[in-house]
Amino acid sequence: MTQFAFLQGEWAAVFESAARAETAVHADPRTACFYARRALELAVAWAYKHDASLKLPYQDNLSALIHDPSFKEAAGEAVFSKARVINTLGNRAVHGHRAIPLDDALVAVRELFHVTYWLARTYGRAARPAPGLAFDASALPKAAPVRGQTAEQLQQLEAGLRERDEKLAALLADKTTLDEELKRLRAEVAAAKQAAAAQPDTHDYSEAETRDYFIDLLLKEAGWPLDQPRDREFEVSGMPNKEGKGFVDYVLYGATTASHSGSSRPSAPGAMRASASSRRSCTRTAWNASSASAR
Repeated sequence: MTQFAFLQGEWAAVFESAARAETAVHADPRTACFYARRALELAVAWAYKHDASLKLPYQDNLSALIHDPSFKEAAGEAVFSKARVINTLGNRAVHGHRAIPLDDALVAVRELFHVTYWLARTYGRAARPAPGLAFDASALPKAAPVRGQTAEQLQQLEAGLRERDEKLAALLADKTTLDEELKRLRAEVAAAKQAAAAQPDTHDYSEAETRDYFIDLLLKEAGWPLDQPRDREFEVSGMPNKEGKGFVDYVLYGATTASHSGSSRPSAPGAMRASASSRRSCTRTAWNASSASAR
């Protein structure tokens, strides 16, 4: 049973790619990330085509589209952050050769669920998804792992799909040439968007979870695997609370500091700013790995 059924009525192409991503999470994580990004591309392109308030940037690639101020304003910070995560994971799947962990595929599909929920809630004309609809990782198909597609195979697939894609720049270059059907659809979408905006969006987009994951993703790409207990929630002293103790979220160890496995970490580029946990009444503090390990 798919968790993207709410897309089928009005966004068949987005649904097809989302369902492929959903099915591949356990069987082929690399392909799951590819199709999650593909679904995002189709969803964002649909929004630019049908929402007259979105202004096409100087380029119409996915990164430029999601970073454009008009899209960020329409989508909000939570959805924008999720789109960045999906795009990053999709790019790694297509252009990288490291194995893609199942957890990354799970995150890509989870974040896609939230982005497409926003799409359907904001622009749905026939129906909108229920406010309490939530993603359930345990409901994903538990297919056995298979010999996954390689990055090169996905690059070929991507090239073939893009040949078939509608070129947004050509379509929207001259607003005076918009055909009557598209004008009618835009009017309907504008009305649906206005109706949606009149009701509070109570969906839980888990913004903090996305932000924390994206920080992890960037640190891992920079060379810190964050695979040791001491890498996170590092206890520090001298904090302005009753116990005088606190915890920083991350510590990045310098090249001269060996990890528990005996390997060395990359040099930390200056001080790492880590947000201390508010539940322990800590403040924000900067920590350099070498100084942290010496205390």
